[in-house]
Amino acid sequence: MPPLPGHHRHRCHRPVMAAVFALCTGIGTAQAQTQTQTQNAADAPPAFTLDSNLALTSQYVFRGINYSQEKPAIQGGFDLAHTSGAYLGVWASSLSSDAIAGATVELDVYGGYARNVGDVAYDLGLLRFGYPGARLAGESYNTVEAYASVGWKWLTFKYSHTLTDYFAMNAASMGHGDDSKGSGYIEANLAIALAQGWAIDLHAGHQRVQDYGAYDFSDYKAQVSKGFDGGWTVALAVTGTNADRALYRIGHVDTSASRWLVTLSRRF
Repeated sequence: MPPLPGHHRHRCHRPVMAAVFALCTGIGTAQAQTQTQTQNAADAPPAFTLDSNLALTSQYVFRGINYSQEKPAIQGGFDLAHTSGAYLGVWASSLSSDAIAGATVELDVYGGYARNVGDVAYDLGLLRFGYPGARLAGESYNTVEAYASVGWKWLTFKYSHTLTDYFAMNAASMGHGDDSKGSGYIEANLAIALAQGWAIDLHAGHQRVQDYGAYDFSDYKAQVSKGFDGGWTVALAVTGTNADRALYRIGHVDTSASRWLVTLSRRF
């Protein structure tokens, strides 16, 4: 606020001058506060963020099991996150109708809550695996899992627990046993960031299938990747399992065998 003109200022009595000064100071302070609030609002992160990803991979492998019958797959998804830690996402992948009878696409929907407290991170959520049109002896492949993970810096442990049958496995589809609700997957993941965009990721997991123990298996994955400007990443990985080969063979493909994967992906 500029000063009052001189011929007004020196003719004012002190009480009037005090009132004018208080008024001018108040207006100036209010303007400064408004400017500060506006600047803080501009600097604050948005309440919601939307990320997307797209990938082309030489084979679609999930927990060590091949879902594309050794053929390439295209994958992608969207993630909506709130500053509170809540998030929702959708992800899809092409796959082989031989691996998942009657399905050519997997469509997953998930949501949860994730936060970081210093170097510790935790994540709680639900994930629905969807396979439109897929049936195993009339039973739906669709599966819902609850998951929880905790991590420290570069190391993360996660447990996933099925709230439905495990990928259509029950007495009706298998011809024996009971339902497979309550199956669980436990995993450990090590992510090491290196210089110039290089990274190493190591994974080990174990799948337990409720009431169908012959289908239990452990799996591993080791990956090296290189990030580039524009959100691009190229990755080379080797993956495998100790699953019973006879149970996981589909046609001429041993879906549980060790294999190399090459993936090109981009985040937007």
